[in-house]
Amino acid sequence: MTSTPHALIVGATGIAGSALARSLVDDGWQVTGLSRSQSVGIAGVSEVHADLQSSEATVAALSGSAFTHVFLTAWVRRETEEENIAVNSALVRNVLDAVRASGTVRHVALMTGLKHYLGPFDAYGAGEVRDTPFHEDEERLPHPNFYYAQEDELWAAAERDGFTWSVHRAHTVIGTAVGNAMNMAQTLAVQAAISRESGRPFVFPGSQTQWDGLTDMTDAGLLAEHMQWAATDPAAANTSYNIVNGDVFRWRWMWPRIAEMLGVEPEGYADRPRPLQEQMVDAPAQWKALSLRHDLAVDDVSALASWWHTDGDLGRDIECVTDMRRSRLAGFDGNRTTVDCFARVFAELRQRELIPPA
Repeated sequence: MTSTPHALIVGATGIAGSALARSLVDDGWQVTGLSRSQSVGIAGVSEVHADLQSSEATVAALSGSAFTHVFLTAWVRRETEEENIAVNSALVRNVLDAVRASGTVRHVALMTGLKHYLGPFDAYGAGEVRDTPFHEDEERLPHPNFYYAQEDELWAAAERDGFTWSVHRAHTVIGTAVGNAMNMAQTLAVQAAISRESGRPFVFPGSQTQWDGLTDMTDAGLLAEHMQWAATDPAAANTSYNIVNGDVFRWRWMWPRIAEMLGVEPEGYADRPRPLQEQMVDAPAQWKALSLRHDLAVDDVSALASWWHTDGDLGRDIECVTDMRRSRLAGFDGNRTTVDCFARVFAELRQRELIPPA
């Protein structure tokens, strides 16, 4: 057994993976970040690149390394859930097959999310949906779901190879990452910047249910703490966990506070949802011009904002609140205040010159 743990983070350029990489480096771990092509760019993180849909490429990238822990934080979006299942189960399978040869893996952690309870993208919130707060011991929904397929791959490999495992079901994750497919805080910051430059109010895009109802979110740093805890505490092993900040809020309370942080005039729900994909139809050209005026680091709005994902989260017509008792009873007591998480991300986006000053 090595004295210093060696983590492989799959998806190290994403919101969750980059936060985890920084946390592990700070705690003295040896860290390798795997991505398809994008540079991780984090001090202390070694980089490898591979197309995880190719088992041969994955083996070639990871051969010769002796990882003690594997953290799976990546996924690939496809048009249908059948395609999502094929692609994302292969991602898990290929990585775990590739690290098997060393015989050194002690624990594998898989990040999923609340679609475990709400259903996949093409059956989202349709039919039977679990009552809130969501509990980890509820049965799977009767829909094909790539989260379920990934769990099945993880459990089969754990039984075969003898490592422990954990599954981490996050709600909407608050963090920063360029090129990430699901990034609400960054998306709202971009929406606000375009709205301010255009002289428009900061319009809530979602449903009345989301505006008025209770919800929660997950800070990327808290998710990193949670994954590290489950990977290193034997009492936490071989279990699926929800992971959210621990507070709840209503968007009608949060929206004006976010608007104040971003220097815009808030406008709440009125009569119907007003999705960002409608509000931001001219965003590519607007962002290029805005980026040039403020000398920002990224001029491609699609690398910063995911309108479709934020519309999906804020447009839900069902309440989303998550139970954390399983983690608490197992000994994890981390928590965050969500409004402070938004403030931290907005400050980081300005510091990295990804959004203009307020």
